[in-house]
Parts: sequence; structure tokens; C-alpha cells
Amino acid sequence: MHPMVKPALRRGWRDRGTVQFGMTPAHAVTLGPVDPATEGLLKLLDGTRGLASLRAESSRAGLPAARVDTLVARLTRAGLVDDARGGGPAAHALREKPDVLDRLRPDLASLSLVTPEPGGAPARLAARRALRVRVLGAGRVGALLASVLAGAGVGEIDVHDVGRVEPWDLAPGGLTAESLGDRRDAAARAAVRRAAPERPPRHAHRPGSGAGDPGFSLVILAPREDIAVHAPDPRAAEPLLASGTPHLYAGVVEGTGVVGPLVLPGESGCAGCLDLDRRDRDPVWPRLVTQWRSGRVRRVGACDLALATTVAGLAAAHALAFLDGRSPAGAGTRWEVCLPGLDWRTRPVRPHPECGCGAARRSKRERSSTDGGRRETMAVQRPSTERQRQAGAARPTGTWRAHV
Repeated sequence: MHPMVKPALRRGWRDRGTVQFGMTPAHAVTLGPVDPATEGLLKLLDGTRGLASLRAESSRAGLPAARVDTLVARLTRAGLVDDARGGGPAAHALREKPDVLDRLRPDLASLSLVTPEPGGAPARLAARRALRVRVLGAGRVGALLASVLAGAGVGEIDVHDVGRVEPWDLAPGGLTAESLGDRRDAAARAAVRRAAPERPPRHAHRPGSGAGDPGFSLVILAPREDIAVHAPDPRAAEPLLASGTPHLYAGVVEGTGVVGPLVLPGESGCAGCLDLDRRDRDPVWPRLVTQWRSGRVRRVGACDLALATTVAGLAAAHALAFLDGRSPAGAGTRWEVCLPGLDWRTRPVRPHPECGCGAARRSKRERSSTDGGRRETMAVQRPSTERQRQAGAARPTGTWRAHV
């Protein structure tokens, strides 16, 4: 181990014996009392020395070697220590590509703040390179979303859509003016290649592979049609539910941005649950949906560029949180934001007992197994690769004090 205090956290002295790492309440940690000897050891924790070298430095300074181990252990428990050479073989392979790593350094720094274990951040970043994500839809939201995921280091992004690029499909970071008239999916895949920090796998496009291909870690449905955003057709997700593929919805409808739900098949509410719940609350819902789907489709929907960019960014953040093995807030929830107020609202998508997805039966079993009336927290399914099972416990929000 080559310990270093996480460089993403700014450092400041609150007084002569108390140092604070981090500025924001979510990540700030104060440590004290810090004597001059401990301050000297802190300066050595820069990732250039292993524990043996640090012990030798400590001895030369007249301090017991065990002082180093105690300090590193306590800083590690506080979530302040990273391992400059940790993360396993995949992380080492990433370090062998300095140009790629330099592109991803901001993402690595961000991961270090939410990954308490030393070496966890490079391991997660390296694991992204082995993931496969499919984006269904290459409009203002879908194409940009796919590019963001590629730029964040996800190794393979497969984009599917039909038709040709129209002027209203263009967006900064997504489809460009040079792609006008090209096939939408081909143009979106070109945008993904431009955004990626390294060349994606040659087999990224698999013509004829179904939406429910179990090889995908996540499928994102980002339709251009506004009715498909507002009332997603449950039948379109049947292959995903059958294959157990997690999927996320995102889009813009009539000046309203929508992200979610993130569907964990058999565990959280799906598009079918959403549809059945709406039928329960509004008896005329099926009649309206039938009219919307069979009516004349407007050529250009109300998809504000800034709102579409916001939706793509939030959806990408939810997707990355799931792919990194964390439990994002989008599971079983629709996030909605409307123009012009831009107030975000969350709407739960609860498992419906009449839906065939099975989530309601699981939820009922969990309620029956609770102790003392307390409901168990839903276990979020994580991607299956071993390198993605490294999610650590989140540190409580607020300033945390540790005596060193």
C-alpha cells in the first residue's frame, strides 16, 4: 500500500492543532489534536512511499514506527486515505495509459470522495471500461447521454434509433451539424467515439441483438417521442424484464424533464407498475393513452435544449451510480422538472400487485419478514462483475471529528 491523503479534498487549519480536509458538509472531516510530529507525517502521505518507507522516515524523525500505522489506520477509518497503487490489475492497466487516465482524472477524484476504501476509486473507474450499456434513442437527450457515459469511461455504448438526423436533433455534445441526413444511430455512435477517452471495442455495434441482451449492464430508454416519455409502453420493456436487465428511463415531454424510474427487474416498480397505478388513480387514463398513441404525431416536440442537457446529465449520473455499484435514488422513482420554475419533484413508482414483473410479490415477502414492523431496505441489484461489488458504506453527511 502507498497511502495518500485524498488529493480531491482541500486542506485548511481551523486552529494550530486541528486540520480540516474538505470544504463541503457532505465530505468535510476535521482531525485533531494534530501535534507537529503528526503534521510532519501527514506531509509524507502523498502516495510516493510504501508503508515500509514511511516507517523508516518516522524512525529517522525519532518517532516509533507504529505511529505511522496508527495514523494511517485512523485516517483510513475516516475515509481520508487512498492507495496510489491500489485497485487491482485493471486499475494498474489503466495507469499504463496515461493519456486515458489524464482525461478521467476529474472522474477519479470524484469517485475517491464517495469510495471510502483505499484503492476503491481506481478500481471502480477501471471497472467501467469493461461495461456494456445500450441507449435506445438518439435525440437531444439520448445522444448526449450516451456521449457523457462514454466520456466518463464506460467502455462500450451501443446506441439504437431509426431515421435520419434532423436539424432539431442537434445539440452541443450530441449530434453535430455535420451529421445532418445521416442515420441517427450511426451519428450517435460517432458522437460516442468522439467523447470516449480511448478507442471503444470494435464489436460495439451488434446488429440484430435484442433490447434484452443479458450482456448489457444497463439499458437506457431515451425516446424522442413525447408520449413514450410520458407514458412508456410496458410491452417495450418485456424483453428487459425477461432477461433481468436493469433499465432506466429518461426524456423530455412538453417542457418537462423526466429521469426514472431505474428498474431493477423483480425488485423495483417498472413501466407496467406505473401504467397500472395511473389506471387506478385515473379511470380515463387508458382512453387518453390510446388517443395519444394513435393520434397524429407532431413533427417537433417541446424539448428545450437546456432542459434536455439537464436531463441527460442527471440520467447519466444515476446510470453511473448504479454501474459503480451504489444504490441510486432513481430506483423505483421518477424525477420530474418543469419549465420555467425548474423545481425537481420525485414521484414513487411502487410495485403494483397486478403487474407481472414480480416486484410486488418480492416486496410483500420482505414486509412479512421484517422484525418489529420495520420494513427492510430493498436490496439493489448490482452489475454482476466482481470488480463492481466494491461499494463501501457512505460516510454520514456533515463534519466528522477524529482524534489522531
